[in-house]
Amino acid sequence: QVRLVESGGGLVHTGGSLRLSCEASETSLSFHRMGWYRQAPGNQRESVAFISLGGTVNYAESVMGRFTISRDTAKNTVYLQMNSLKPEDTAVYYCVASRNNYDYWGQGTQVTVSS
Repeated sequence: QVRLVESGGGLVHTGGSLRLSCEASETSLSFHRMGWYRQAPGNQRESVAFISLGGTVNYAESVMGRFTISRDTAKNTVYLQMNSLKPEDTAVYYCVASRNNYDYWGQGTQVTVSS
C-alpha cells in the first residue's frame, strides 16, 4: 500500500511563503508523475503542479511564477515551494502520485492565507 505523507501547511499572511513536502513510502521513481492538487471550500479540486518521471513540470496558470515544484529522489520526496501567497491560494493541498493509471492520494494539508 502506497503512503504519501504531506507536511508544511499552515497559516501565513498575504505575500508570505510556505513549502509543502510529500514523502512517498516507495521510491518516487516508480511513479510516472507526482504533484499537488488543491481544494478550497465550495470549489472543485484543481491541479496545481506536477513533475513527471523525466522532470517535466506543469503548473496551473494561477500559480505560475509563484510556485515551484521539485523533487529529491533520494528522499522519495516532492516539494512545493509557494511564494507570494494570496488569499485565493487558501485550500487543502493534496499530494498525488500516479502509477499504472492509478492515483494515490495523501491525507491533505491545510494552507490558509490571511489578507
